[in-house]
Amino acid sequence: MKKVLIILLIATILLLPVACTQGADAPTPAQPEQPEQPQQTEGGYDSLEPVVLIGADNAGVGAAAQLYGELITEKVKEITGGKLTIEYYPNSQLGNDQELQAQMLAGDIDFVIAQTAQTVSFVPEVAIFDLPMVFAKYDAETIDYALNKSEFTDKINEAYKAKNMYCLHFLQGGTFRETTSNKKIQSIEDFNGLKIRTMENKNHMAFWQAMGAAPTPLPWPEVYISLQQGLVDAQENATDTCVGANLHEVQDYLIMTHHILYCNQFLINASKFDSLDPLYKAALQQAVDEAAVEIEAKLTQIDLDNKQKLIDNGMELVEFDASFIDQVLEKAKGVYESIGNEIGQEYVDALLNALEQ
Repeated sequence: MKKVLIILLIATILLLPVACTQGADAPTPAQPEQPEQPQQTEGGYDSLEPVVLIGADNAGVGAAAQLYGELITEKVKEITGGKLTIEYYPNSQLGNDQELQAQMLAGDIDFVIAQTAQTVSFVPEVAIFDLPMVFAKYDAETIDYALNKSEFTDKINEAYKAKNMYCLHFLQGGTFRETTSNKKIQSIEDFNGLKIRTMENKNHMAFWQAMGAAPTPLPWPEVYISLQQGLVDAQENATDTCVGANLHEVQDYLIMTHHILYCNQFLINASKFDSLDPLYKAALQQAVDEAAVEIEAKLTQIDLDNKQKLIDNGMELVEFDASFIDQVLEKAKGVYESIGNEIGQEYVDALLNALEQ
């Protein structure tokens, strides 16, 4: 019996290394993959070198672009404790829209707040905003979704990036560019022969030609005197711009045409934005977004208040019924076709689909 126990004990001792070796060779259970953690700048803003951005607009005094730019300037300083600051030059101090955007692309200034019409010569796809009456049937919330949160947003931003700029936000409040005139316009036929100042934008000019008018592009600083001297009969702009330029002094009628969305873009040089520390990028985007919420909430009331100021200062208000939109769309078919052919019908379809979501 003792001999059997001794044999069993020896066998057990001999097998132990094998068991241990097998345990060592057994595969380790796979661990779940951890998501990559974003890199954080150690020390926060205090660890960063101060940065100054230069921004500008070509808006009238008190216009939405100026209010937006100045509020962003305040907010970005507050968010970063003064480490990221903005030198802001409103009201055409550094040039007109074309000049400002050229300076921005050249790196002489960093960002511009501008309406869309004069961006077309830099980013042809932005002509999508020149489609007459395309936004006229929609409210501000629907338009905001289409421009800032939809598949169209991603598509149009690809076009901006290809030209070394980013659009951080489209600012609008469901208000529009309207028409002022010294000729009373009561029907679509009354636009025939109207000498109207436009921006330097071929699609705007094509639209007014389709309406039977005679478009004349002029730099904004020349508009008041041209209206005063009768070189042109009319112009088109948002009501805040009309008030800021005192157009009630040289125009008799405020005509609610709603032909083009009153929309401002925050455009920044892409190379400059990419060079910023991630904390500064996030702070600037936060300031842009927060300022947009505050300004957009006021734009409808600002539009109404400015419309009333123009009326109180002697301008006669002319409004149309809903059928006017369809009449304009009928006349503007060629403009839609031309823009679709030039920039790609997929841009037109993407915007229309986004507005209908």
